Amino acid sequence: MENDLSNYRKSYEKGELLLVDVPENPLELFQKWFYEVDKHFPEQENNAMTISTIGLDGFPKNRVVLLKKFTHEGFIFYTNYNSEKGKAISKNPNVCLSFFWHSAERQVIIKGKTEKIAPNLSDGYFESRPKGSQLGALASNQSKEVPDRAFLEKQLKAIETQYEGKEVARPSHWGGYIVKPVELEFWQGRPNRLHDRIRYRLQSDFTWRINRLSP
Repeated sequence: MENDLSNYRKSYEKGELLLVDVPENPLELFQKWFYEVDKHFPEQENNAMTISTIGLDGFPKNRVVLLKKFTHEGFIFYTNYNSEKGKAISKNPNVCLSFFWHSAERQVIIKGKTEKIAPNLSDGYFESRPKGSQLGALASNQSKEVPDRAFLEKQLKAIETQYEGKEVARPSHWGGYIVKPVELEFWQGRPNRLHDRIRYRLQSDFTWRINRLSP
């Protein structure tokens, strides 16, 4: 099978990103971009991000997760700590996050170090989830092989029966991570493939070194 995609073309013309316009702190620029995208393109799942880890087999692996909060410290998401990604993070906490907001012709790439957040913060978020999502976290042994779909549905049904009329406590193997950034790159598509790329690198004194990269 062969598919030639060489004629796929798009001209990026929706914005610019100049050094004179960026703040000293990259989290401020991320916040600005995120809210601009969310305002103008609310129909998209703008908090969807790709997280890359180095697996126990030595290979990198990407998957999409949902950003649930960002602060001056970093980016928070939730998952099963015993999942493939959780085990990868346990061995090597260095990860890469990326956001691609195609409607705005923008991309953000973030390198950072991952830490578990405090248990009480994970408790608070778990309690805010719909009960179906809470039960799903208990029913799914994430990343483990299963024989078929019916097996999963049977497990969920058993959990639903067990917790009928009861509150669901957060399981200890499920919770949040925060990715504390050491490098952020902001990409704005431009005509003729001369895209704007601005990189922030964290320095030893906790200031950020800012420079422009060639596209």
